[in-house]
Amino acid sequence: MDAQRRRVLLVALVSAVAAVAAGALLPQPRAEAAAEKVPLALYYETLCPYCSRFIVNHLAGIFEDGLIAAVDLRLVPYGNAHVVGANNTITCQHGSQECFLNTVEACAIDAWPDLRVHFRFIYCVEELVVNHKQQEWESCFAKLNLDPKPVTDCYKSERGHQLSLKYGRQTDALQPPHKYVPWVVVDGQPLYEDYENFESYICKAYKGQPPKVCKGLRMLATESVTTTLGDMKLRPDEDDQTRPRSRRRFEGSADHLLKELLWPYSFKTYAEKAFLWVANQKNPLLCPHLPSHQVSATE
Repeated sequence: MDAQRRRVLLVALVSAVAAVAAGALLPQPRAEAAAEKVPLALYYETLCPYCSRFIVNHLAGIFEDGLIAAVDLRLVPYGNAHVVGANNTITCQHGSQECFLNTVEACAIDAWPDLRVHFRFIYCVEELVVNHKQQEWESCFAKLNLDPKPVTDCYKSERGHQLSLKYGRQTDALQPPHKYVPWVVVDGQPLYEDYENFESYICKAYKGQPPKVCKGLRMLATESVTTTLGDMKLRPDEDDQTRPRSRRRFEGSADHLLKELLWPYSFKTYAEKAFLWVANQKNPLLCPHLPSHQVSATE
């Protein structure tokens, strides 16, 4: 009886082993591939008020609301600059300081490839620009506990110039060409004046399980997206929602108007800028520059 029981148990054991082995040989169900991130590119210049406000008040929000998980973000600090002369001198619309800060931010991207590191630095610098304190940009190293040497060595060497030239080639290769800054491109498509609504376009382009922030977002130019970053609230200005936010009129005192419209130009361009602003009231430019106004990095 014991021998018969042992034979039954042995047969059961052999059958179980054979079943396990057979299962291991069968093709296993494939895990669902992660959805590809949506390419998001920002072409900007460091001293354009519209660019700095977009970075601080809008773009930073994707790190807080979780949309960054669905995004492949690329920053291109060059904007409306141009290369002139045989020695490849770069000229910038806001003068030599803008050329310098473009290079600083290009060096930051190069020194710290981790998006979360170089974006924090760029955010810090652009927040100072928003507050007209861009001269204090070096304070961002200490604020973020970052070693300044890699960036300093870069912008003081030919490396920084070459990085700016690289970003210039990328900007000049845009199809269609950029018309102004900030120039936001989602999944290969420029958003033109609806750039502040970029999150909706990302949600529409993303093929995976949409992040929570995508719920309720609609493809409307007047839609408002509210996010927070730490203790700071970042949200679009609330005024006439019947127009795209990029077309809002300037409000407040005449002094505030001059600061918003003309900063950081020198006094000699005030009359030109004021004339351009009046001429474009029905169709304001995003960062209203006179096309002829270029200032060399060496000025």
